[in-house]
Amino acid sequence: MSGNRKLGRVTSHRNLMLRGLVTYLFENGKIETTYARAKEVAAIADQMITLAKNAKTENRLAAYRTAMGYITKEAVAKKLFDEIAPGYVKLTSGYAHVYKLGPRRGDGAEMALVKLAEEKKEEPVVEEKKAAKKPATRKKAAPKKKAEEAAPVAEEAVAPVEEAAAPVEEPASAPVAAEEVAAEEPKTEETPAAE
Repeated sequence: MSGNRKLGRVTSHRNLMLRGLVTYLFENGKIETTYARAKEVAAIADQMITLAKNAKTENRLAAYRTAMGYITKEAVAKKLFDEIAPGYVKLTSGYAHVYKLGPRRGDGAEMALVKLAEEKKEEPVVEEKKAAKKPATRKKAAPKKKAEEAAPVAEEAVAPVEEAAAPVEEPASAPVAAEEVAAEEPKTEETPAAE
C-alpha cells in the first residue's frame, strides 16, 4: 500500500509481513522493529486510521471491508473503527510515531519503536469570572504589646522544650544479644549417652 521499500523480500512476503505488523500495532499500540520497516508500518497505519476515521454511515461497511482486506484479525479491525479512529478526530495525520532506539545487538540493524499517538482528551474549559476589584481599605495596625508583657510568655514557652530534650535513661534490664549470652556461657561438649 505504501512506499518503495523492498525490505529484502519478494512482494507477497513483504505484503504479508507488513499486514502482520500493522495488525499487531493496532492490537497492542506499539511495536519494535527495524527502522525501515517502522517507516513503512507507520505510513500504512496512518492510511488505515484515516480510512476508519472518514467512514461515514453510508460507506462504513465498504470502509470496514477495505480495512479487513488488509488487517488480518477481525477483532482488531473492529477495534480500529470503534476505539482507535474516533480518538483522532482532531488530528489530520501523524497518528503513528517512529522513535529510533539504536542498533540491534548481533547484526547492528537500526531499531525503532512505532507507537500510536496519544489521543488528546479535551477537558471542559471553565471560564472563571473575575470579581470586580474593590478599592483596598487599609486596616489599622494592632497596638504593639509592651516588651515586659511578652518576655514572661517567651520564658514559659522555652521551659517545656528543655524538659523534652532531657536524655532518656535505659532500664537496667535491657535485653542482651544472643551472641553475648553465648560468649558468657562456658562451652560444654555433648557426649552421647551410653545405653
